[in-house]
Amino acid sequence: MSAKILVVDDEPDLEALIVQKFRKQIREGEFTFVFAHDGVEALSALAGCGDVDMVLSDINMPRMDGLSLLAKLQEAEEKLSTVIVSAYGDMANIRTAMNRGAFDFLTKPIDFADLETTIAKTIRHIAVLREARHRQFAAERAHAMLSRYFSPNIAERLANDASALDLGGQRREVAALFTDIGGFTNLIENLDPALLSEMLNQYLGAMTDVVFAHEGTVAKIVGDAIHVLFGAPGDQPDHNTRAVACALDLDDCAERFRARWSQRGVALGPTRIGVHTGPAIVGNFGGGRFFDYTAYGDTINTAARLEAANKPLGTRICVSADVAARAEGFRGRPVGDIRLRGKAKPLRAFEPLSAEVYADPASASYAEAFAKIEKGDPGAMPAFAALMGLKADDGLVSFHLKRLLNGGSGTVFDLG
Repeated sequence: MSAKILVVDDEPDLEALIVQKFRKQIREGEFTFVFAHDGVEALSALAGCGDVDMVLSDINMPRMDGLSLLAKLQEAEEKLSTVIVSAYGDMANIRTAMNRGAFDFLTKPIDFADLETTIAKTIRHIAVLREARHRQFAAERAHAMLSRYFSPNIAERLANDASALDLGGQRREVAALFTDIGGFTNLIENLDPALLSEMLNQYLGAMTDVVFAHEGTVAKIVGDAIHVLFGAPGDQPDHNTRAVACALDLDDCAERFRARWSQRGVALGPTRIGVHTGPAIVGNFGGGRFFDYTAYGDTINTAARLEAANKPLGTRICVSADVAARAEGFRGRPVGDIRLRGKAKPLRAFEPLSAEVYADPASASYAEAFAKIEKGDPGAMPAFAALMGLKADDGLVSFHLKRLLNGGSGTVFDLG
């Protein structure tokens, strides 16, 4: 590394002495010296060559002394490391210089061996400072980028450990969550672009805030749809519990948002949410130019299909039995055993419920009616008919009642 050193001193012989003493380092490109005779000339030299690494300055000089020059250097955004030189008897000024930010000092007459040691020490100090600034800048830049995908604490952790986001994937146990607004495609065809932009930005902002509150990772946003991961990039032993809690909070957020926009004359469809858990290939993919932290595998596909299943089921949240079994304190009602496209075995699904809804006597009545379906009890149909009388807007009850009325039986079914 070549170091450029600005020497500021009004002694006429000093320039020749320094060039003579450091001729080997100058010849080999280790040091480059720039000379000025006072503080004013030094500032002009700095303006003309901004790549100076350190300053070696006398204190007593005409026009602008070393202490005034030091004060000017300390005002700069990038403060140059300065070594002050003065007579041994001028210790008061040397002490003042050190208190004002000088890195080190030398006394006159200059011992050139001591000067060489001091220069080497200062250059090492500068290298350490620059590396620290570079790392801080890289971390801040990474944090700004990562904050789009991760909750603030995860983003900060990853920004300080860039290796966690190297290109490539790893197999992890995750909970995958998908959301989508029903009827959104039709809505945007008739909505003013400015209003659409306002609505979508508010919606995505509110929904991602909920995800980050549960320390989830936003893997992808496509239009109004959000793909969320729990258990990646960092370990989350309770990722299924987090996913269910997040799904319920997302549903609450989306319904409140929907009600607000309804008052403004915008009929927003329900947000449908699907959650599944299992192994997935998770990592940063993009060929080095594009940052795309995402996940692939059957677990991800199944979560997406569970989200889509909500529409025919009449539900807003649908999670797999694997999620329900692994989420601590799970409360919900069974949906049935869904035959998903490409799956040999039906998948048992559940609709998570809030504590308040789960405590409603209607939830217990639903469980009893569903148990009749499982047993092939002919009383299932009147049981679901009675539930419809209690809650006519219960989409899942309506789904099962229609299925039974059309000759369906058992808990296994296709959604078409």
